[in-house]
Amino acid sequence: MRTVQMPQTGLSAPQVILGMMRIAEMDDDAVRALVNAARDVGIDYFDHADIYSPGLSLHACERRFAQAMQLSPTEREKVTLQTKVGIVKDGPFYDFSYQHIISSVEASLRALNTEYLDVLLLHRPDPLVEPDEVARAFEELEGSGKVRHFGVSNHTSAQLELLRRSLNQPLSVNQLQLSLPHAAIVTEGILANTLGASPEVSPDGAGVVEYCRMHGISLQAWSPYQSPTGVFIDNPDYPELNAALEELAKKHGVTPTGIATAWITRHPADIQVVLGTTQPGRVQEAAAGAQVRLSRAEWFQLLRAAGHTVP
Repeated sequence: MRTVQMPQTGLSAPQVILGMMRIAEMDDDAVRALVNAARDVGIDYFDHADIYSPGLSLHACERRFAQAMQLSPTEREKVTLQTKVGIVKDGPFYDFSYQHIISSVEASLRALNTEYLDVLLLHRPDPLVEPDEVARAFEELEGSGKVRHFGVSNHTSAQLELLRRSLNQPLSVNQLQLSLPHAAIVTEGILANTLGASPEVSPDGAGVVEYCRMHGISLQAWSPYQSPTGVFIDNPDYPELNAALEELAKKHGVTPTGIATAWITRHPADIQVVLGTTQPGRVQEAAAGAQVRLSRAEWFQLLRAAGHTVP
């Protein structure tokens, strides 16, 4: 597995990481099979969130991971655990208050049966955020050794800048939705100053990829195989894209899932791909794809096949 250096953290991390949002109802053997398949191909970074649970319950996936894996202190040091805070399911609404951040992190630590989190992300942006409250929470969590690194998810450049002005800790991660069909954060710049083009408006704010690159903020791509009509691989709504994926998969000796992964990892921002699968085989396919280095021509071929304009 290719590793990337995460600026501002000192972490060397795999370019593919495993999201644990669907494991709540899996048994111990299934969870271990999934996690061990990931670790066998060099994926030792696991992504959680407090809200990854059925219904209105909280922390179920974190708890399921800990119960199944039973990591010793030595084993715990060999993996990277990332979780998220800030979404209140009963509403829903968002809460970046000091009290909510602290209480949720404490609950995540108990659920994961660990003394510390490697990375804590603020989940979706809170429009009522008070950056000084976030700063107070981060100071306490870092000072107590309960959180080592901090970041966000789904934040715009302006939202990142607002937080950064109050924080003493660097924001080291921004986790954003990115896939071949859902690619506005990387295609919006292509259409700049193009007469007659219908610009793709990024829901994450103009220039967020460039902003993160300039400020040493690692990018993570969630839902890497999703489209507005579901998974795009083998989806009849995307015939041209699937033909291109099949062609390149044969050329590079991987699967279409591998090529869809390689399209993201080809970006010079060293974007990490966050898998949401519960199938060990899919993990292996994605890991193999991350080893493929697409040419520029192949990268743009896939972009056009996904329906994006390349003027």
